Order: sequence, then C-alpha cells, then structure tokens
Amino acid sequence: MAKHAHILIQHAEVADGTGAPRFDADIAIIDDRIAFVGDCSHWTADQRIDARGLVVSPGFIDTHTHDDRLLLSSNSMEPKVSQGVTTVITGNCGISLAPTPQRLQAPITPPLDLLDGEGDWFTHPTFQSYVDALQQQPAATNCAPLVGHTTLRIVAMSALDRPATADELTRMKALLREAMQAGAIGLSTGLAYDPAIAASTEEVIELAKVAAEFGGVYCTHLRDESDHVMDALEEAFRIGREANLPVVISHHKVAGKNNFGRSTETLERIRQQMGVQDICLDCYPYAASSTVLSVKHASSALKVLVTWSKSCPDMAGRDLADIQKEWQCSLEEAVGRLQPAGAIYHRMDDADVSRILAFDDTMIGSDGLPHDAVPHPRLWGSFPRVLGHYSRERGLFSFEKAIHKMTGLSAQKFGLRDRGFIRDGAYADLVILHADTVAEASSFARPIAPAIGIETVLVNGKIVWNAGQTTDARPGHVLSREAVTP
Repeated sequence: MAKHAHILIQHAEVADGTGAPRFDADIAIIDDRIAFVGDCSHWTADQRIDARGLVVSPGFIDTHTHDDRLLLSSNSMEPKVSQGVTTVITGNCGISLAPTPQRLQAPITPPLDLLDGEGDWFTHPTFQSYVDALQQQPAATNCAPLVGHTTLRIVAMSALDRPATADELTRMKALLREAMQAGAIGLSTGLAYDPAIAASTEEVIELAKVAAEFGGVYCTHLRDESDHVMDALEEAFRIGREANLPVVISHHKVAGKNNFGRSTETLERIRQQMGVQDICLDCYPYAASSTVLSVKHASSALKVLVTWSKSCPDMAGRDLADIQKEWQCSLEEAVGRLQPAGAIYHRMDDADVSRILAFDDTMIGSDGLPHDAVPHPRLWGSFPRVLGHYSRERGLFSFEKAIHKMTGLSAQKFGLRDRGFIRDGAYADLVILHADTVAEASSFARPIAPAIGIETVLVNGKIVWNAGQTTDARPGHVLSREAVTP
C-alpha cells in the first residue's frame, strides 16, 4: 500500500542544514513533520510541489530580532517569511515586550521605544501573559523569546543611573524566574544603552544564575563594541562562567574607524575561550548598524541616516549631515531636535564583517527593527544577502556552509529541538529557493523589498510564503530550549 503525504516536495536538491554537500531527494510531509527524505516516487499526496532545479533547505533561524511586537501586530511576518526565515529569537539587546507589571506610559524609555514608542503594546504584566497572547494569536513564524534585562530594570527600579539595590534585584529575579517558567529561553542584556549601562557585572551575574536554573542562555549586546571591546568580551565571558550558562555574543562587531581590523583580535580571543566555556556569536551581513539616534554613535560614524523621528517624522530617510546643513546647526542640536529618533550608522569595515561572518561558529541574525519608518535593509535582506553576496558572489564560504550558519548551527546553539535540519522526524520548516539567483532586493535607498529567489516557505508543514506573496497560514509555535544533537 502506497504511503500518503499531505505535501510531497519532489525532485529537490537538498541542503540539509549540516553543512554536508547537497543531494537529490524527495521530501514527504505529514502534518507538521518531515515523514521521509528520499525516493518518494510511490507516495501519494494531497499536494505536490515540483522542486526541479530548486534547492530545499531548512527554514532560516533569525538568531537576533526585535520582533516581539511584530509577532502580534503584523503576524504575517512578511519581512521574515519573504526571505525564508521560519523562526525568530526575540527579546534581544536587553529589551523585551514583557514582563511589565505596571503598564509603561509614553514617552517610552529608549531603547524600549524601538519596540513601541507609545506604550500601546507593553500590556503584559507577566511573561506568561505574553506567551499566552502568542499562542492565542499565532504568527506565521515560530518564536523563541528571551527576557530583556533593561525591561526588568525599568519595571523594578526607581532610578536607572545606578546598580540595582538588593530589594530591586530580588524583584527582578522573581520576574525573570516567572518568565523562565513560562517558557523564555534565556536572558539578554544591552549594557551599552543608558538604562543598563550603570548595571554592575554582579547584578547581571545574579540574574544569569536564575536563567541558568532553567537551562537558559545568556545573549549580550556587549557593554562596548568599539575601543573597549576586549574588556566587554571578558565581562561577557565572566558572566557566563560564574552563572554557568552558554553565552551568545550578539551582532558581533568592531565599530569606529580606529577599530577597523580588530576583528582578528576579538575572534582569536573568542576562539580561545570557546575551549573552556560554551560561547558562540551572531552577526548581520552589513557594515552599518541601526539603533536609537545618539550623539555618541553619530559622532564616530562615517555616515548617518535617520530611520524615524517622532518630533520630525518628515526627516526619516534623510542623511543627518544634510539635515544639519538645512537647519544650519551643530550635530548635537540636530540630534536633540530629532528626538526621540533612530538611525543607521556606517561605523564598520566590510573586511571585519566578512571575517566575522566567515568564523566557523558565527550564526546569522538580522537585528532588524520592524517598526522604523525607513528601516535598515537588514530587516528584509539579511539571509538572502548571505547566500547571494557573501557565498555565491564573493565565495566567503560554500552555499552549504551558509545554510548551516542560518539553520543547523543556530538550532544547536539555541536548543531548538527538531529544527534546523532536514531529516526524518524534524519539523517541516523549509525554504524552497533558486540557489543561482537568491539575493537581497532591499537596499539603503529602498529598504522594504522582498528577497529575490525565495519561491516557497513552509512553517510546521504549512505554506506561509509562495510565489511572492504571504498566505493566510499562521502555524507558528512558541519554542522552548532543549538539548539538540547534530
């Protein structure tokens, strides 16, 4: 008797997420799982997809996002599914949408305003209530949420310009423990930002210990990514070591012209430390960053583009230098008049970006900001840019290695069981793409544009993107952290 699949992908070239060479196979899907990878010529199916001339890979895992609100406010997740992303890690850089026992009021403290500037979405008093909302209104992608240290500070502390008191730390630990019990996968920090910069290393260690009780991970936007990057790395290593949990160095970079080339130094130190503790890193494939607008960042950037401004919304998309000329004012005055605002900063060297991307244990994260009026193109283009520009055009690594960095490696490091690989029994998170043409269409001039060459995307066995359009399917799950075998 012939076996029956709900969806049968035929004549595919499979890049299975391990980094091994591609191979020809059919893929049979039953419900939300891959039932069989191999010759399915005798299977029957409700739906057949002819993948002749196409590559099928695991769905991409965006290891660094700020999609906490997007999952609820625009759950088609078009910026992500259009480039093949099927799972997003949220709550990065110390900012998460929950928990907020007292509803936050406008103006929202930066950088939390990158998620919501008015306070309309900071409505989840517990982390469980946020998870419940995600489960009651599923998105097109899966998500694995982190808890933000800055969010905990803002809701637990009476002043942010100092380390937490013992009572405040006790309250933060209680909030974090509830979040971990609700399914959060770990703790994130953004120690470079004003609300967290006064936090002591010991404060973070005590919180990280709570995350470690639940098998969590520690993700960190380092305290410094420029002149003092080596000291910041050592602090991150210490936190992971003393709290006994894995460390993820978020969007690793060396910023500022005087630091160009220092990735050789940082990567060597990371490689050394990997020998004694669990450490990995992610990177986005651009030499420009994006966050809140500040004089500090703008003064060390080669070019600054305004991505949004509450006080001067018509300035979104403009070059800050041109705004200064038009207003005939100093950098400090222009930044002040635009507040609250966000910006893109050209502060990195592509040689460093390439070196970090090529590092064996570097995962791919977009760090996209979905609520910016004129966002950084990484929001829509990070994953196809890795495949097209860095792999196919520049030969930085093989196509299979690129896929591994965006799938299997990320699943292993974040503990996403049965994700990131194409094999019997894995969840049917899949991307069908044109390997010879896949590329980003987004650019700094035109940042909102679906990728080229992404044909079909499936999440948990449901098609969420097909022939250039989203579908009505919303099959995303809230994922927990578990041990993963290669």
